[in-house]
Amino acid sequence: MRMLLFVSVLALAAAGPIQDQLNPELDEHWEDYMRQYNKQYKSEIETHLRRLMWEKNLKYVQEHNLQADMGHHTFWLGMNEHADLSDEEFSLYQRGYIMRNESTGSAYLSMANVQAPDSVDWRTEGYVTEVKNQKQCGSCWAFSTTGSLEGQLYKKTGKLVSLSEQQLVDCSKENHGCGGGLMDLAFKYIKENGGIDTEESYPYMAKNEKCHFKRQDVAGSDTGFVDIPRGDEQALMEAVATVGPISVAIDAGHKSFQLYKHGVYMESECSASKLDHGVLVVGYGELDGEKYWLVKNSWGSTWGNDGYIMMRRDYDNMCGIATQASYPLV
Repeated sequence: MRMLLFVSVLALAAAGPIQDQLNPELDEHWEDYMRQYNKQYKSEIETHLRRLMWEKNLKYVQEHNLQADMGHHTFWLGMNEHADLSDEEFSLYQRGYIMRNESTGSAYLSMANVQAPDSVDWRTEGYVTEVKNQKQCGSCWAFSTTGSLEGQLYKKTGKLVSLSEQQLVDCSKENHGCGGGLMDLAFKYIKENGGIDTEESYPYMAKNEKCHFKRQDVAGSDTGFVDIPRGDEQALMEAVATVGPISVAIDAGHKSFQLYKHGVYMESECSASKLDHGVLVVGYGELDGEKYWLVKNSWGSTWGNDGYIMMRRDYDNMCGIATQASYPLV
């Protein structure tokens, strides 16, 4: 992170004094932004640098939303707590999915004579915990894992219990903690370990620590996992409708995703095969004629629509949402 800041300072210095590049008409808005998100920077240079990045992102948001208001986009952007980061910084720690091409779980079997409803929202049925925040740690895979397992345990027991992402960060050794990981490997770890602790007993610290799993605090386990056919949005829809929240991976490496606010997200630069972020599909539906997946992110409730995003559905596997989908068996 410091190296990225240093490089950014050098690049900006070549363009002239940073202070001269700032818009004084935005001073009050900048102060409001820092207060709203409790931003505290270590030096005057960093403050000016963050301000410059913030202004750059503000211009991007304003231009995009003007085009959206004119009907050129189906979604709108907003300034959030990540709006003072450069693209490189955001890429460094806000994702963390390490993609694998092979499938290692049980094969998904489509249910005969089952007609999926037009819309599903598992939040309204009690399957989904509150939106969480991975912070400056590439642990998205752990949040996607717990989200899917939380839903399946609720389906089995009728009790919704928040599970420990920190245990997965510290103890799932086939994964890489804040350096990234894979949901399927986390499901495998939970099975082999004999369970996962509650969030309350093993709270999230947003950094790699020594494993201190406590068997007496186990809230549940899994017996394996199912991999949904690669790229098959119809199979994903059936699974969401009949199983519950599903772990998926997407390509989130775009400024439009970083600053998403509301509407049905569609990014022409998205890849269906180069995935870098683990999230959770908790439903689907249609808005103003646009089909969408309802996705829970792990960047806090100030991001997106209270922590959620609607992503374009049945549109060539937008951002790879159906490329590596899976869920645990309980």
